[in-house]
Amino acid sequence: MTNHIVLFEPQIPANTGNIARTCAATNSPLHLIEPLGFSTDDKHLKRAGLDYWNDVDITYHKDLPAFMEYLAERPLYLITKFANRTYSEADYTPSEDRFFMFGKETTGLPEGFMRDNEDKCLRLPMNDTHVRSLNLSNTVAIVVYEALRQQNFPDLELSHHYENDKLD
Repeated sequence: MTNHIVLFEPQIPANTGNIARTCAATNSPLHLIEPLGFSTDDKHLKRAGLDYWNDVDITYHKDLPAFMEYLAERPLYLITKFANRTYSEADYTPSEDRFFMFGKETTGLPEGFMRDNEDKCLRLPMNDTHVRSLNLSNTVAIVVYEALRQQNFPDLELSHHYENDKLD
């Protein structure tokens, strides 16, 4: 069972770099649906991902139809502020790969695509009066860690002893 992170046409390299770092920390493959709003050798992208890029399983998809063909019948969740169900209501415990798709920073996911897949849409609760949306990299972290919590954090260290541990 694997939690896959899917970014639809991401535009901000620092967000994608931060998300790549979260993917490395959570053993989550990263899928990037093109076109991207930056070059993958962008210095901001690499700086945000630091030295974790080699530890991220990245797959590029030329467009949304190509990704959907790759996905086939596997579970897909669309994370959008327009959903009527929250991310914490979904059950992520079945032992199968699941894919969490996040839209581009400026316009989100395509409206027609969301309408065709309304049953797959999930949202994070927030005060919509004061904020249009949450930061993409923060949203990814919240969602993937909820899935991992429900799965009892498979293959992740719940504690770790460091050579210069500050709590020893």
